[in-house]
Amino acid sequence: MSTAPPPQETSLLAPGRALAPFRFPAFRAIWTANLVSNFGSMIQSVGAAWLMTDLTTSHQLVALVQASTTIPFMVLAVFAGAIADNYDRRLVMLAAQAGMLVVSATLAVLTLLGQIGPLSLLACTLAVGCGTALNGPAWQASVRMQVGPADLPQAISLNTIAFNLARSVGPALGGLLISLTGPEVGFTLNAFSYLALIIVLLRWRPEHPPRQRQPMLASTMTGLRFCAGSDPVRRVLLRGLLFGFGAAGVQGLLPLLVRHQLRGGEVQYGMVLGAFGIGSILTALWVAQARRRWGSETVVTVASLAFAVAVVPLAFTQSLAVALACLLVAGGGWVATLTTLNVAMQLRSPEAILGRCMAIYQAVTFGGMAIGAYALGLVADMTGTSAAILGAAGFMAGALPLLRRFAPMPTREEGRVAA
Repeated sequence: MSTAPPPQETSLLAPGRALAPFRFPAFRAIWTANLVSNFGSMIQSVGAAWLMTDLTTSHQLVALVQASTTIPFMVLAVFAGAIADNYDRRLVMLAAQAGMLVVSATLAVLTLLGQIGPLSLLACTLAVGCGTALNGPAWQASVRMQVGPADLPQAISLNTIAFNLARSVGPALGGLLISLTGPEVGFTLNAFSYLALIIVLLRWRPEHPPRQRQPMLASTMTGLRFCAGSDPVRRVLLRGLLFGFGAAGVQGLLPLLVRHQLRGGEVQYGMVLGAFGIGSILTALWVAQARRRWGSETVVTVASLAFAVAVVPLAFTQSLAVALACLLVAGGGWVATLTTLNVAMQLRSPEAILGRCMAIYQAVTFGGMAIGAYALGLVADMTGTSAAILGAAGFMAGALPLLRRFAPMPTREEGRVAA
């Protein structure tokens, strides 16, 4: 599969434009297959979260479904980054996709046989999270092999759109599917969804410089030393940690909010996640332009504040329409913040250690999400869902002035090592 773009370029696909990465055949194929896989993941996510509310009344266990998919990033991602830099990134992604296919198929069989319980459900979602943690750094670092340097920020935004396009439709589809057939069907579809990306990766033959392998511990320490020694990178990591801590917990409590406060079912749960995804897509289309015009600090600050303000009404409302409107805005704040942080990290990471740098970013950000989901679930068990959501919003809004003062986003050329 060729990576080079065709010589003809339309205005929409011209370098630097929002759709420019689609000029590259490899990017087109991987993006499409990844979209299919994301649809499956979203359907499984809805099924797992809703199934847990049937299996237990514990707020903590429900929130841990969200946390179990992100905890592996905190524990394994740094080593996964070293693997991505020491070995063929395509083969690493293939191994991860194959492993997640096996786990999802196992989850489907256990559920179909009625042998699934809270702990076995968490074990399966944790195993899928481990596969995602292994896949993440190799996938993030492979974007440079799919597009030209000038199109890297747009490629990152389009990958975000793929995820959020699935998030906007997948949950609603998953909620409807699960309400009609049961979660085991959703788990089965997710297992099959991995096949598209596996086939594309088997056909892709990118050119890459020879890997200079190091012992795993030494390789990991090289990435950690770089991130610890780069002031711009440290600030990006801190922003990702604190945003993830405050924002992810709200998502972890959405199943409980829909079931107990909105008095809804699987379809309504899919709808609120769909609204979140639509807001993400609409924002991802113009966030690169916003960064160029106003700078990363303004985008991250406004987007984080928008997320915090948008979730406040969720603590009180019993109206599905209000919840949908709030999550539409929150989705925009979520994607604008995380996309901007991702671009800032990629542009300040040397190619030789790119996988490790992106792994550390993912470990910090998703680690914050995992801790936040667990902490907010614990608070919800003690004080109720509404109080927990208000606490998360207050934390995010209150942290912004301090972050702007002591950990501002890097300026356009500060610490930049990638074109």
